[in-house]
Amino acid sequence: MRVLHQGVSWVNSHHLLRRGRELELMHRAMGFATLALVTLAPLLIVVAAADPLERGGFSAWLADGMGLSGRSAKILTDITTPPSSVVNTTSVWGGIALAVFGVSFAGSVQNGYERIWHLPPGPWHKIWRQAAWLTVLTVYLYQEVQTRAALSGPERIALSSATGIAFFWWGQYFLLGGQVRWRHLLPGSVATLVGLVGLRGFSYLVFTPLILDNAISYGTVGIVLVVESWLIGVGFVVYGGSMFGHWLYEHHLRARHGAGPPGSGPRPPGSPDSPPGGPDIGPLKG
Repeated sequence: MRVLHQGVSWVNSHHLLRRGRELELMHRAMGFATLALVTLAPLLIVVAAADPLERGGFSAWLADGMGLSGRSAKILTDITTPPSSVVNTTSVWGGIALAVFGVSFAGSVQNGYERIWHLPPGPWHKIWRQAAWLTVLTVYLYQEVQTRAALSGPERIALSSATGIAFFWWGQYFLLGGQVRWRHLLPGSVATLVGLVGLRGFSYLVFTPLILDNAISYGTVGIVLVVESWLIGVGFVVYGGSMFGHWLYEHHLRARHGAGPPGSGPRPPGSPDSPPGGPDIGPLKG
């Protein structure tokens, strides 16, 4: 009981729950899912149609990310596999809309990270960061599809783990403009990857049979709803992992490093994390 009490005190779940409510974590996750559906789905479908290797593309990544197999994977693949002419039929306006939604999606992720780390919003002329992040995200998801076909077993697990941690580690640092040190962002990146692995297991147990049931009851709309629910879980993990990393730094690492919190300005008045002596000053550059 003593060890259990110490573990509960170390985790400090009340603080995490309070921070989640302050950040409106579930609402952010739902916004993440909506923008991801209108951004990543068309973008990855175009990339998959232009892929000279033709290894399944978007549909293969989606089925693998959700942990689907057998008939459920086939149903999802049949619906999300694009025609080979999708690149030639993509209009200029469609490309512009895709770019606008893509930048908005990256901007929402950036805003979530900034609120988690108590940083002011980045200037509008730094929009190139969002476009670059979206490009690297597309490359990351594309290589996940390629390694799925080329590797298996421990080799693929090791490679996917390394690339996943590297992407989320770099993604936080890049979108935050280097205002938080690399070592402070690593725990959140690891937590994000662990959360995605857990979400994949949950998806395998819950969404695999649910896709079959929804395909029979609601058709294509039911399958889209399952995919949207999974994307909400992804958004929750992405923001929740970063929030856990910030909490770990605030409560267990900052005293060891002997440095101030990684914010670039004063925190909002009345913030539960604000020290009573006054606002925090000075950014920590990476």
